[in-house]
Amino acid sequence: MQAVQQLAQELGIELRFNSPVAGIEVEAGRVSAVRTEAGERIACSRVVCNADPSAVYTRLIEPRARHKHSDRAVAKRKQSMSLFVVYFATKKRFDALAHHSIILGPRYRELLKDIFQRRVLAEDFSLYLHAPLRTDRSLAPDHTDLFYALSPVPNQLSGLDWEGLAPDYQARILAFLDREHLPGLKENLLTAFSVDPRYFENALRSCQGAGFGLEPRLLQSAYFRYHNRSEDVEGLFFVGAGVHPGAGLPGVLSSAKVLEKLIDKPERPLSLPEAKKTLNNRLNNNARSREAGL
Repeated sequence: MQAVQQLAQELGIELRFNSPVAGIEVEAGRVSAVRTEAGERIACSRVVCNADPSAVYTRLIEPRARHKHSDRAVAKRKQSMSLFVVYFATKKRFDALAHHSIILGPRYRELLKDIFQRRVLAEDFSLYLHAPLRTDRSLAPDHTDLFYALSPVPNQLSGLDWEGLAPDYQARILAFLDREHLPGLKENLLTAFSVDPRYFENALRSCQGAGFGLEPRLLQSAYFRYHNRSEDVEGLFFVGAGVHPGAGLPGVLSSAKVLEKLIDKPERPLSLPEAKKTLNNRLNNNARSREAGL
């Protein structure tokens, strides 16, 4: 991310951090401005949005500007499951563990039914266990280890009380890992914290706290996902997991390549060397003009 930030800044792109968007203004069917929660209004003719389209349409754009993606239409779409993720560090290294581990619980089909149909928090779970230090030791001091354990859970349509459930669920996951996969975890645990569907719904503004945008059903996959160019608002474009062609790293990168072909380019943007050369020429011309008294 630091490399992407540096490249963007070298190309003259202004980055705004901690500037949540409060609304997208639409005039005569076209994007006209973006409003931030701090009260700033940024006039524009195009918006490229990496946020969840379900949330963007229902939270950021007035109903009068939406015909295809009305509140009713968005509500009919099925959102994916959510996630409970425990992050933890240990003072002992578990070098035998691979970078990626998929740990399947005793049930499979029935667990999926608990998540997607019954929308209950099951007693058992399947986990994805991530150990990033296997490929990058610079992330933590020597002799320590870092992990996160991801558990699929129902999204916020479940009505589960995560305020009360989260501490016990985190403890259950850590106890299971200590017992089955990371022996000695309990006595070597340095710190631990977790995020649950509330984080995805509030901090990440994901509709219903979904972890992966729309559920990838047949009629919500590929072309049937949200389109990269908004049908309701001219000048509004989408990239990311929630739109065509789909979630996952290849899908997200492909959505950006699709968008590259959709947005009209009035003129070819300058490359970084060309931009620097043009800027230097202008500065030199201005200096010569001042010397000549022009």
